[in-house]
Amino acid sequence: MSNEIPVTQVDPSSEPPNKNNKPETVDLYASRKKIYVKEVKGTFQKIRNVSLTLLMGMYFLFVWLTLDGQPLIHFDLPAREFHLYGVTFFPKDFFLLSGMLIICAFGLFFITTLFGRVWCGYTCPQTVWTFIFMWIEEKVEGSRNKRMKLDKAPNSTEKVTKKTIKHSLWLFVALATGLTFVGYFYPIRELIVDLFTLQANGWAYFWVAFFTVATYLNAGWMREQVCLYMCPYARFQSVMFDPNTRIVSYDPNRGEPRGGRKKSVNPADVGLGDCIDCGQCVQVCPTGIDIRDGLQYECIGCALCIDACDEVMEKMDYPKGLIRYTTENELEGKTSKLLRPRTFGYGAVLTLMIGAIIFTLVTRVPAKMDVLRDRGALFSFNGEGHVENSYTIKIQNMSEVPQTFNLSVEGLEGIRILTTTNVTVASAEIRSLPTVVDVPPESIPDTNNTIRFYAESETDPSLILETESRFVGPRPR
Repeated sequence: MSNEIPVTQVDPSSEPPNKNNKPETVDLYASRKKIYVKEVKGTFQKIRNVSLTLLMGMYFLFVWLTLDGQPLIHFDLPAREFHLYGVTFFPKDFFLLSGMLIICAFGLFFITTLFGRVWCGYTCPQTVWTFIFMWIEEKVEGSRNKRMKLDKAPNSTEKVTKKTIKHSLWLFVALATGLTFVGYFYPIRELIVDLFTLQANGWAYFWVAFFTVATYLNAGWMREQVCLYMCPYARFQSVMFDPNTRIVSYDPNRGEPRGGRKKSVNPADVGLGDCIDCGQCVQVCPTGIDIRDGLQYECIGCALCIDACDEVMEKMDYPKGLIRYTTENELEGKTSKLLRPRTFGYGAVLTLMIGAIIFTLVTRVPAKMDVLRDRGALFSFNGEGHVENSYTIKIQNMSEVPQTFNLSVEGLEGIRILTTTNVTVASAEIRSLPTVVDVPPESIPDTNNTIRFYAESETDPSLILETESRFVGPRPR
């Protein structure tokens, strides 16, 4: 099936498209050309190496850490419990997750208005894993030129060996990634043992295989295609850009007209700019663009082109910064503003949400008590002639350690709990306790009276739960 559509020039004021006035064809689909990224060293590559090491270290290490015997991070879906840094969250706490997602979104918007796509260039998982896979490829197959030569060469023992080693290492990293990801939902120590002894359930095998294949394909084969065609951020990022956004840019005023020359030649003497048209900025770009063509949605802000260009400028004894982080206003000789209404708006919402989440977490009580009155009977009299009401006390322990509570009740003179007043609740447990309360008839002022139940923790004396309920009695005489 052809991908070409005939196009004919219909503007009568223009020259015909060709002498025979035949329609031209425009290819609407171009197959992907493999990008061979050249290694570069420089300031921004060092920053990326630090961020990559920290992020990968956190990802692969945190899954193994425990606190009081409980994984530091564990999303226990069957039990509907989420353990994060010693705090247990339940489905009712999902509003906190929503708040955190809003913080992440506005944090991304805020940073983007200031510095463009630095998230994509330094911290995006796709970028992090892609750079790891490219590093493996370079160590196994050699420099950019060697990799290009190897791919063009016919199959040989050397080529097959290098390709096998590369893909084996890719699969190893992908498998480690899949195991680690599933380990946040299925305790990693149990997961490893259960997988290799064939004791794990089918879903564990499925998700490990799924994330292994996804990592291998995305970081090893698709790479920039994920950023260009699958990531929505590349499409709407321009909405957050303005002439004051600091992005990776080429300075055409200084670089044009570009052209080759000897190091000893003064560019002004030959009518050239500082750009020697070496193409290094293109060769190091992981998405294969030419930054000299201006801002493009494919640019992920990785700044590799800055490092490459600075290296060339240094060799030519030219000032660095032909390609740099700058703003559209600065390139035009205008003043650039860091703070502006858009950044104030994003910053205000971000600050407000962070404050709200911190306040909620600080004031969050690690336990909860509910008292349900038995509606099957209004009241009864016991052998002492006191009026009795029946209740069910439910205590939920959301801390990481067992809690022992002492129960009490107040609100009416002589009120007391006849059943047990001491209860131990395990971590993440909801304990239901049938309870009977009685009151001397002469202490009941009305048929419906307000009382309060208290649960004081022996484990943590500062933890005191209280809730209100009703005590029903006979009509006063």
